[in-house]
Amino acid sequence: MSTIREVAKVANVSVATVSRVMNEKGYVSEKARTAVLQAVKELDYRPNRVARSLFQKRSGLIGLIVPDITNPYFPQLARAVEDMAHTHGYQVILCNTDEQFQKEHEYIRSLEAMHVDGLIITTNYSNNPNYENIEVPIVALDRVLQGAIPTVTSNGYDGGKKAAQFLLDHGADELAVISGPSKLPTIKKRRDGFEEVAGKHLVASIESPFHFQGALDAANYLFDHYTCNGIFAANDVIAAATIQVATGRGIAIPGQLQVIGYDGIELGQMISPPLTTIAQPIYQMGELAAKLLIQRIEGATIAAVHHELMVEVIERETTKRKDEQI
Repeated sequence: MSTIREVAKVANVSVATVSRVMNEKGYVSEKARTAVLQAVKELDYRPNRVARSLFQKRSGLIGLIVPDITNPYFPQLARAVEDMAHTHGYQVILCNTDEQFQKEHEYIRSLEAMHVDGLIITTNYSNNPNYENIEVPIVALDRVLQGAIPTVTSNGYDGGKKAAQFLLDHGADELAVISGPSKLPTIKKRRDGFEEVAGKHLVASIESPFHFQGALDAANYLFDHYTCNGIFAANDVIAAATIQVATGRGIAIPGQLQVIGYDGIELGQMISPPLTTIAQPIYQMGELAAKLLIQRIEGATIAAVHHELMVEVIERETTKRKDEQI
């Protein structure tokens, strides 16, 4: 790989002149500029990003921290973040924490050492001291952090209410919810909304990890201890696991059991039967988070601290049509 000194030698100028040309700072004669650019082309010179970031105080990098990249929801968010970042000339560094506090801490320190311009956080630790002393702009995505950190979420409380009302309207009268970790405020809202509308029809409320194996265990526990004919799963992965367990037990879906998920990931259309779900505007959420972060990086004023997007019911085949009710 060519160095800045080699470029200077070929162009017959000083290293400082090459630096001024590459960083577009300071006076350089047109003759010298042409010679430098020609040498850069001949040598295929690529400036060291870290060195440039130290000089410019800007790296063009955005860190995106996610808790579990195996959950299909997060790659869809990441795609939206990357699209928006790329449009504005930024590159995204994706960090997967495996829901581990220490790993998350290590990634934050590494991203700071790389002089990232900002961070988008989807942490499972809402009260995380890791973010208290970070000097770069932060936006929380699908999570709520302490302090005046801008957030982008969906209206989980309304989503939970919609799920319960949909099941009741479609003939289910013994309702259960398999929630995600209650330590996450955004997830707790989904459960609270569901339980409010379910009222006397609620027969069980249990928690599950968001990964598939943990969701299988939670679904088995539910079926071992309770009888229900309508289940709201706090995300589509939990819903898929619930359907697998129910099918393995000979429970007909949606004839004997109706299931509704939350997220609206592409996986829901691939399982059998296709999943009815409360769909978040996933792409718009990731896009908005990146847009807000870039605005903060570039010094713009953000009008609102918390941005909450609406959700909608996507009806497929894990719930009955109204004309199918018994």
